[in-house]
Amino acid sequence: MTPDPILLVIDDEPSVSATVERFARGFGFTVISRSSARAALADLPRLKPDAVMVDLRLPDLNGLDVMRAIHDIDPTCQIILMTGHGSVDTAIEAVKLGALDYLGKPFDLQRLGGLLIGVRKGIERRERLLQVDADIASSFSFYGMIGRSPAMQELFDAVRRFAPHVRTVLVTGETGTGKELVARALHTLGARQHQRFVTVNCSAVVEGLFESELFGHQRGAFTGATETKVGLFEHADKGTLFLDEIGELPLAIQAKLLRTVEYGDVQRVGSLDARHVDVVIIAATNRDLRAEAASGRFRSDLYYRLSVVEIQLVPLRERREDIPYLAAIFIKEIAARLNRPLTGITAAAERTLVQAPWPGNVRELRNVIERACLRSDGKMLGEREVLASMPPAAAALMSPAATVPAAPALGGMWDPAYLTNAQRVQVEHALREAGGNKAAAARLLGISRRSMYRWLDRLDVASSSAPKKGPAVQSGS
Repeated sequence: MTPDPILLVIDDEPSVSATVERFARGFGFTVISRSSARAALADLPRLKPDAVMVDLRLPDLNGLDVMRAIHDIDPTCQIILMTGHGSVDTAIEAVKLGALDYLGKPFDLQRLGGLLIGVRKGIERRERLLQVDADIASSFSFYGMIGRSPAMQELFDAVRRFAPHVRTVLVTGETGTGKELVARALHTLGARQHQRFVTVNCSAVVEGLFESELFGHQRGAFTGATETKVGLFEHADKGTLFLDEIGELPLAIQAKLLRTVEYGDVQRVGSLDARHVDVVIIAATNRDLRAEAASGRFRSDLYYRLSVVEIQLVPLRERREDIPYLAAIFIKEIAARLNRPLTGITAAAERTLVQAPWPGNVRELRNVIERACLRSDGKMLGEREVLASMPPAAAALMSPAATVPAAPALGGMWDPAYLTNAQRVQVEHALREAGGNKAAAARLLGISRRSMYRWLDRLDVASSSAPKKGPAVQSGS
């Protein structure tokens, strides 16, 4: 049985949240309320709402800023902006930011009902489209990289543009973003594609052996040098040398590397003669080399020489729309290798992947999917396997929200008398809360005083709705 969709209401006025909650449950929603925007955003990955109704004016954050944050966390979430202080400009801005629509206060419940129906239809469409076929995902593949997002399409265009011409490239990005894939694509699309592509992991070389590894050594140059060795620069001559994690190079080696980058000369340890090499140099790092150079931990002249062309990779959390495509490809590859019957992933599991933090980026995503595939015996990878394969901290953050008990469905939802009565309840409740002060009641409802008077007139709410001063008198006492 498909669980009810989750609607998150973010409003600091309890009467507003209560009205939405009672009404939306009649449309089959599980409703969760939060009075603080920051608390709601902190809970969002765990709650995984299908839709959010957010007030424009909140004590801690502006509603438009909350919308932006929600879309950063979950681009598939549908958002309705609520306000009594709206303007045409605000409405346009909200829609531009991706809001489904804009709802004024006090609510026109018939309009709210229409929006909730639209949300349900949008959820159904999203569930149909959310699971990406591996063949479709393959159409967004570029030399081992997968991406439909604008950031990745820009990256692919940059690689195509630079590859035939570059001699030095600096590729930057967090661990696991695919820096080596970019380096290999630059080599494959360049003029040296039929020559060697040589990789050296600078973080894995013993510090005392850097010079020998890069530039080679003569026999007898030092203890243990029983044979003459060709360095990696000479080995890559006429091809490409990829220096991964170049920020780990000792300063002394950086000085020698600078000369090689500038003039193409290498000198083996123990040799008096320099040898000329013709190598394309692609360096990669997860460090901020500009800051490292400013602090003296990296040579600024080498940084500027390497970064003639700099390609920066965005982390996975900034291109979440690519996660379904990556997941589809990984599941197909891993299932074939493990001889598993998997053909795809459930919508709930995919949404969990889309909303997870991924500090390890694409590499971490692949590892989680591989572990999940090992746990699965069915045809579809489920949310349970995905959560069990995540690190404990991430799994705790992403665990499903506690079930909120559903209220009985409301009858006669479109009866005009029901709609008018529900709106009257909002206004009368606000008046009681404000002790009969119409201006204060208007503030509670989030509307102007003039709007309040219009609603009082339209709904025929008498002044007697406010509590009378003096002692209460009960009949029959």
